[in-house]
Amino acid sequence: MTSLTHQPGGPLGTGASPSEVIAPLPRVSIQAFCETPEIARLIEQVTTDRRMEKAHVKVQMGGGLAATEAYKAAPTPNVVVIEGDAHRERLVDTLQRLAEVCDPGTKVVVIGQVNDVLLYRELMRQGVSDYLVPPFGVVDLVRSLSEIFRAPGADPVGRTIAFVGAKGGVGASTIAHNVSWAIARQLKLDSVVVDLDLAFGTAGLNFNQDPPQGVAEIVFAPDRLDGALVDRLLSKCTEQLSLLAAPATLDRVYDFHEDVFDPLLDIMRSNVPCSVLDVPHVWTAWSKRALISADEVVIVASPDLANLRNAKNLIDLLKAARPNDAAARLVINQAGMPKRAEIKPSDFCKALDLEAAAIIPCDPALFGAAANNGQMIAETAPSNKINDIFVDLAKRLTGRSETRATKRAFLEPLMARMNRKKAG
Repeated sequence: MTSLTHQPGGPLGTGASPSEVIAPLPRVSIQAFCETPEIARLIEQVTTDRRMEKAHVKVQMGGGLAATEAYKAAPTPNVVVIEGDAHRERLVDTLQRLAEVCDPGTKVVVIGQVNDVLLYRELMRQGVSDYLVPPFGVVDLVRSLSEIFRAPGADPVGRTIAFVGAKGGVGASTIAHNVSWAIARQLKLDSVVVDLDLAFGTAGLNFNQDPPQGVAEIVFAPDRLDGALVDRLLSKCTEQLSLLAAPATLDRVYDFHEDVFDPLLDIMRSNVPCSVLDVPHVWTAWSKRALISADEVVIVASPDLANLRNAKNLIDLLKAARPNDAAARLVINQAGMPKRAEIKPSDFCKALDLEAAAIIPCDPALFGAAANNGQMIAETAPSNKINDIFVDLAKRLTGRSETRATKRAFLEPLMARMNRKKAG
C-alpha cells in the first residue's frame, strides 16, 4: 500500500529504488475518472510505463459522479480509479453511490485531496484497494495498481470457465467461442479461449486464425512454461480476446497425465480475467480434472435421450467432486430442430432437476454461415436475438448479472457507520 506520507523521488515519481521490483500488471481493464487535468495527464503517462503494457486503460473526466452514471448501464472494469475532492463527506457519499453500481470483484483506487490517516485506514479496512494523495508520480500509481493483483494473499485475477458437450456434435465449441466473444466485446473483460481439443480443435477455424504455435508447445515443453511464453503463443482475435489454439493435427497422439494443464491454468488465473476452456467430448484423467478444477462448468446438450443420460452423469459427478462450488450450468442447444424427435426443454431440465442457463434455437443456416466465414454470430448477424442469449450467458458466467441491489461489493459497513454518525 502507498503510504500517505510517502513522497516520490521526482516530479513523475520515476526515481524508484534500484532494488525495487514492481511486477507487470496482468491483462486487466482499468478506467479512470478524473477531476483535474493534472491527474488525467499523469494517468496517461502511466499507460506508457512498460509494466502497463498488457493492461487496457481508459481515462475520462468527471470524477466519481461520471463513473456512477457510466456504470448504471454498463459493466464495471477490473479496476476503477476515482479522483475525489477535498470534501471528506462528499467523497464518502460519492463512493457510496459508486458501490451501488459496481460489479462484484471490481477494485477501486481513490485519489483524494485530504491527508487523513483515519479515512485511509477505514477505506482500506472496508475494501478500497488504495487511497493516494498528491503529490505522487507515475511509479507510485503503477506500484499501487500492481500490488492489487500481486500482493501476498491477493485474490486470483481471473476465473476459468469450462465448456463441454454432453455428446459429440452438440455445438459446445461454438457456444464457448461465441460466449467468449460476448465476454470480451460486450463486457469488456480480457479473455483467452484455450482449445484443449489438440487433435480436432475448431477454435482456429471459428476465429479465422492460423497461428503456428499454441497449446501443444506448452504441453510438450513444460520446463519452458511461464507467463512470457504463454503471451508469445497467444493469437489476438480482438483487442480484448485472444486464442491459445490447438494444432488440430494427427502427427502424434495426445495421451496426457491428469495434471498436464495445471501449470498453464495457474498462469491464466494469475494473468487473465477470464479463461474459456473448450474441453473436447472425451473422458480422460486430464479432461475430468479440467472440468473439476474450473470455476464454472457449462454443459451443452441437445434435447435427446443420449444427451440427457450423459448430462445427468456429468452433473452428478461434478456435484460430488465439487460440493462447495456452484452447480454446473446447462445450455440446451439446437432446440426445435425440424423433423427430429426431441425431448421438450422443460422436460429435459425437469429430469435433471436443473434450470437451463440458456436455450438456443436450431438455426443451421445462421451457424453454418458463421462457421464457414470464420466469424462469430455477432459478426455474421449483429441484430439476431441469439446474440442476446450469448451476452446474458456471459453475464451469468462472469458474475455480471446480479441486480444492482446486490452489487454493493465494497464500503457497505463503512457507509452504515457514517450514517450512524450523521444520525447522532
